[in-house]
Amino acid sequence: MSSYSILLDETLQVLRQTMATMGPQLLLQQVGKIVYVGRGIARVQGLDTVRSEELLAFPGGVLGLAFDIDSRGIGVAMLGDYDALHAGDEVVRTDRVLDVAVGEGLLGRVVDPLGQARDGAGPLPYHERRPLERSAPAIMERLPVSEPLFTGIKVIDALVPIGRGQRELILGDRQTGKTAVAVDTIINQHDKGVLCVYCAIGQRASSVASVVAQLREKGAMDYTVVVVAEGDDPPGQQYIAPYAATTIAEYFMEQGRDVLVVYDDLTRHARAYRELSLLLRRPPGREAFPGDIFYIHSRLLERATRLKEQGGGGSLTALPIIETEAQNLAAYIPTNLISITDGQIYLSPGLFQKGQLPAVDITRSVSRVGGKAQLPAYRAVVGDLRLAYAQFTELEAFSRFGTRLDDATRQLLNRGRRVRAVLKQGQCASRTAVEQVMVLHAVNCGLFDEIAESDMARAENQVCEALALLPEISARIEGGEKLEEDDLRALQKIAADSLKEIL
Repeated sequence: MSSYSILLDETLQVLRQTMATMGPQLLLQQVGKIVYVGRGIARVQGLDTVRSEELLAFPGGVLGLAFDIDSRGIGVAMLGDYDALHAGDEVVRTDRVLDVAVGEGLLGRVVDPLGQARDGAGPLPYHERRPLERSAPAIMERLPVSEPLFTGIKVIDALVPIGRGQRELILGDRQTGKTAVAVDTIINQHDKGVLCVYCAIGQRASSVASVVAQLREKGAMDYTVVVVAEGDDPPGQQYIAPYAATTIAEYFMEQGRDVLVVYDDLTRHARAYRELSLLLRRPPGREAFPGDIFYIHSRLLERATRLKEQGGGGSLTALPIIETEAQNLAAYIPTNLISITDGQIYLSPGLFQKGQLPAVDITRSVSRVGGKAQLPAYRAVVGDLRLAYAQFTELEAFSRFGTRLDDATRQLLNRGRRVRAVLKQGQCASRTAVEQVMVLHAVNCGLFDEIAESDMARAENQVCEALALLPEISARIEGGEKLEEDDLRALQKIAADSLKEIL
């Protein structure tokens, strides 16, 4: 017998043994077909038992989300490139809901809402996959917001403080610095033990790349995850992006970590949802938004909280961003989010054009947590600064009419201009809590009254450098201790001495 015959017999023997041990298993699979595919959506028939928000598999590995279920069929939000799909193609149920990768391996990475890497840095290591839609923690599982989350921005930390577990809305017209405030806040967390998730919704690829490059330059990507749904992605991906970012953040929160999530921005998220709803012929409501637009944002932001120890003890702070048109805060989406969140930071285009950066309008900005999430030292030095500054802005507008002013009014205007100069701050120029307390106390005491406005930046730096002479007071401020009168006098004396060479 030839070697070829022996080889053939052995091969056939192996095949017989394999076929004897392995029996075919029947797999019941429900298959439907596409009846229509268009801009970001598809209509499917034949999947009578599909569940809401179930993932559907299309040819070519494209996924879709069962978005609208009615007697005529299923409206599907496409989550990938659907250009190659046609009517008549098969659709298969996956029997699972949409989920995303979570874990420590995501830190420093750029991912899409489906949990796939977008930074070209290789496969994405992850701990597990979790569903995007999760119930918010119950009231009894939450703690009050009492710990501050420092932004490094004086006007916010002093007058509109944010606490860990709070939801603070950032809103304003286009090009007023909303993203800059959020990115500065992320950069300022480098030594605060706070992890960050930046979610870009419907942004241009160049804008997202600029933010990522800035975070890398400042070393902030080491503790940050960037979730991206670009403007040319299907509206379904833009719709699920903030839920994916929140699920990623919740993993860290349940590990006892403090997390900051930035949604940039929910205006585009609402528009993507409106686009999907109108394409699927849902009835439009106010400003053509469907009636449940409030619910999609409330169920998202309700997941931001501070947990009790038995729930993990972590916190999730949300900074949603909204774009207004012509300073119209009474539009549908802004009013919805103002009612959901715990306060808002309004950026005024008028202040931006005047060079008052960051352009925070104190009269329209508020934190409903307030001083409860602020160090005691702030409360000692800020006092009535917010009210006094608001009165100054009104008085300054009145003084432009050329009215004669008495000495007291002129002094009040002079002090107000110095406060305004102190509240100016460049991008990526964060101040520590101790430096902020020192500068605000100095301006409250009138130490800057005789300094020209052009020299205010130099004077502020001098005052901050003088803090090295007061290490004990600095440690007490950072430790959350209350300042006594002797401490305040010591701060004032050191600040006054540091300004002598400028006066």
